[in-house]
Amino acid sequence: MKRFVGFVRKEFYHIFRDKRSLFILFGMPIAQILLFGFAITNEINNVDIGILDQANDVTSKEIINKISASKHFSIVDIIHQESSIESIFKKGKVKAVLQFENNFGNNLIKEKQANVQVLTDATDPNMASTISNYISSILKKYQQELNKNVSVDYQIVPQSRMVYNAELKSVYMFVPGVMTVILMLVSAMMTSISITREKEQGTMEILLVSPLKPFQVIIGKVFPYIFLSVINAVVIVLLSIFVFHVPVNGSLFLLGIESVLFIITSLALGILISTISATQQTAMMISLMGLMLPTILLSGFIFPISSMPLPLQVISNIIPAKWFIIIVKGIMLKGIGIGFVLKETFILLLMTLVFIGVSVKKYKIRLE
Repeated sequence: MKRFVGFVRKEFYHIFRDKRSLFILFGMPIAQILLFGFAITNEINNVDIGILDQANDVTSKEIINKISASKHFSIVDIIHQESSIESIFKKGKVKAVLQFENNFGNNLIKEKQANVQVLTDATDPNMASTISNYISSILKKYQQELNKNVSVDYQIVPQSRMVYNAELKSVYMFVPGVMTVILMLVSAMMTSISITREKEQGTMEILLVSPLKPFQVIIGKVFPYIFLSVINAVVIVLLSIFVFHVPVNGSLFLLGIESVLFIITSLALGILISTISATQQTAMMISLMGLMLPTILLSGFIFPISSMPLPLQVISNIIPAKWFIIIVKGIMLKGIGIGFVLKETFILLLMTLVFIGVSVKKYKIRLE
């Protein structure tokens, strides 16, 4: 144990002596969170929505059929009571709910006006705004068809309400995404480079034949980056709360546990990259190009996954960042508990075990 502690201490000294490593670890995350948070501000197909039809009449069904026929929406949930709306949103599948008032058709004919409430999940404010606009457009087109042969216009009034982000602040969307990108890149890239450096300099074999067991060497190389990545996560959350005023409606403890799990997943991925990289340059290129672009483009960070072609939607499932973004948005903005993110947590845990298992096997092969 004393040897292991000494080895870990040596790794910390090595990191703090390297100014480039310190810049990547601390300078880049702060610069990115500030740049993305202030600078970035951002269409939709097959968005899953729910319907609460309190009228259940001919007119409301005609509108529901028109929405269902649109390529923009897929009706996946028929809700029977208003109290169920919040739990459906917390599950994260449905992005909007259309609520038709009682006597919708009668009000439209007799009172010449009827109301539809459009509830949207505004954890992604751009998508929420777009969904509201698309639904309003469909309702307006149906209204125009009704008014062709009448002297007094019928009016369907959509009443939009944004859930979890009433002011549609884009920073609510980008802070969880940037947090994910930073932790993924810093953890995976720094780990892969650190281990590849030992291999490139010929010192990894020396370490592996030392009194330390191979798994202790790998854990010793990785442990400092777990500690430093946790500091990064804390800094990002503090900047989110005090600079961008992003709320943390859920448990900070749960957010911390999930962040540590994602950091370990990213570090395990970094170890895997190091097993297939002969040089530091190769490891950096794989980390940047193989992780950064998929993490940004296929994780749902910027572009809604539901609007992507089916093959890309399938590929997105193997991107760890996709599952962590769902977790972070759920905890920070929706205030959900562990029960709502069990699937995502299990997937990250499974990915971690797979990455570590493949990496250990490959290192054993190198030593035979």
